Amino acid sequence: MWQRYTFYDLRVIAHYLGVLLVYTGAAMAVPLVTAAASSEWEPAARYLFSMGIALTVGSAMRMLRIEPGRLNRQQAIAVTSFAWIVVAAIAAIPLALSPHYQSYLNALFDSVSSFTTTGVTIISNPDHISNADNMWRFISVYAGGAGLVVVAMSFGLFGRVADSSLYESEGRSEHVLPNVVQTARFILRFSLAVIVVASIVLAAICLLHGMQVPRALLHGFWLAVSGYMTGGLTPMSTSITYYHSVMVEGVLMVLMLLGSVSFLLQSEVLRGRVQGYFRDIEVRTAVVWIGIMLALFIVTLSSSTLMRSLPELARTGLFTFISAATTTGFSTLTSNQLTSIMPSGALLILALVMSVGGASGSTAGGIKLKNIAIIGKSAFETLKGVASPDSARVVTTYYHIGRRCLGAEEVKRAMTVFTMFVIMYIVGALVGVAHGYDAVSAITESVAMASNGGISTGITQASMPALLKIMYIAEMWAGRLEFITLLAVGVKICASLRARGLLGARKGRS
Repeated sequence: MWQRYTFYDLRVIAHYLGVLLVYTGAAMAVPLVTAAASSEWEPAARYLFSMGIALTVGSAMRMLRIEPGRLNRQQAIAVTSFAWIVVAAIAAIPLALSPHYQSYLNALFDSVSSFTTTGVTIISNPDHISNADNMWRFISVYAGGAGLVVVAMSFGLFGRVADSSLYESEGRSEHVLPNVVQTARFILRFSLAVIVVASIVLAAICLLHGMQVPRALLHGFWLAVSGYMTGGLTPMSTSITYYHSVMVEGVLMVLMLLGSVSFLLQSEVLRGRVQGYFRDIEVRTAVVWIGIMLALFIVTLSSSTLMRSLPELARTGLFTFISAATTTGFSTLTSNQLTSIMPSGALLILALVMSVGGASGSTAGGIKLKNIAIIGKSAFETLKGVASPDSARVVTTYYHIGRRCLGAEEVKRAMTVFTMFVIMYIVGALVGVAHGYDAVSAITESVAMASNGGISTGITQASMPALLKIMYIAEMWAGRLEFITLLAVGVKICASLRARGLLGARKGRS
C-alpha cells in the first residue's frame, strides 16, 4: 500500500527547500560582486533585490519546521525533485528583470536550462549582456552540474540530516568515499580543481588571441565551467565559433570527455587504480558505442559537399560529435548550418548519441552508458540461459569498481529509465511536430532537451510557442532527475490525493 504525504511531510519538504533557497540567495553575492567590480550598477540592483527575495522566502519556508530530525527516503526524494524547479524559479528573477528576456517564462526556461546543464538559451542579444548576468548563468551551470543537493551537502547546509537518501535521489548511487558528505565534498573539490586549471589554460589562449586580461580571465573561467560540467553554455551568441581557435576547441574536447566520466572512476585513477578503469563496463561500452557511431557519423558527414575535406571533418565533425556524445551542447556551427550542411542521417546520429549520453555519476545527461550496458548484458545472458540446460545455474556479473553480480532489481531500474527516456523523447518530438516543425528537427530538439544535450536545430527560440517552452522545461527537468525520482514523487502525490478523496467520500456518506 502506497503511503501518502502528511502535513508533517509537507512541512519538512518546505523547510529543506527553504534551506536551498537561502543558499541560492547567498550565491547571488557572486554576480553582485562581479557587477560592482565591473561598475554594472543596474545589474547590481537587480541581484541585490533578488537576493532579498530569495533570503526572505527561504527563511520563511525554513520556519515551517523548527525541531531537528532526519529526512526519510520519501521526503528526500521530494526535496530533490522540487529543488530543481523551485531554485530555478527564484534564480530566474534577476534574469527576468533584465532587458534581455521578453517574459518571465523565457527567463525561467534559461534558468532551468542552466541548472540542468542543457545549455540552450532564448536570451535576446546575448553578446551584450552584463558580466554579472553571465556570471550568474555559469554559476547556475556549475551548481547544476555538480548537483544542487551535492553542493548543499558539501557546505553542510543540511546539517546532520544529510544521508544517502538525499545523495541517491539526485541520480548518484555510488559513493567515492564511505560517507556521502565526504563524497559530496570530494566532487566539489575535484571539480573546482579541474576548472581552475582549465580556466588558466583557456585564459592564456584567449590572451594569445588578443583579448584583454579581465575579459580573457572571465571567458576562460566560463568556458572551463561549461566544458567540464557539460553545460554547453557560452557567453557569445556564436558559441565556440566566436573564438576561431583550434586550441580552445582542443581543450574543451578534453574537458567534455572528462566531464562525461563518473566521479567514482576519476577518483580511482587518482588513487593509481588505472587497470580497473579500463576493465569498467561503462568505459568498455563507451569505447564500442562511440567508436561505431563516430565511424557512421564520419561516413554520413562525408557525403556533404561542404565537409568533404579531411581537416574540416576532423575539426568540425569531431568537435560536434564529442559535444553531442557528452551531452554538452557546444557548437562550431550555427543552427542553420547544422540543418543545411549536415545530412539528416548525421543529425539522427547526433540525436542517438545524445540520447544515450555519458557515464552514470558524471555531469553528463542522457540514458547513461551503464543502463545501456546492463540492458545489453541482461539480454545476452537471457539468450544464453535459454540455450543452457535446465540444470544450469546462470550467474551474470560485470566489472564496475570490482566484480558485481547483476540482479533483477538493477535490470528493472535500467529498463525503467530507458523506457521513460524513450517515451519523453517521443512525446517531445510529437509536440514539436504538432507545432509545424520538421520531424527530424523535432526529434533532435526533443532528445537535446530530455538528455540535457543542448544541440539545437533552431526550434528553440524566444518566439516559439509557450506550450513548447513548457514542454521543453519539463523534459529538461525530468531528464536531469532520470525519471525514477519523479516517478516516486508522482506516485506519492497521487496516493495522497486518492487518500484525501476517499476520506472526503466517507465523510459525505456519514
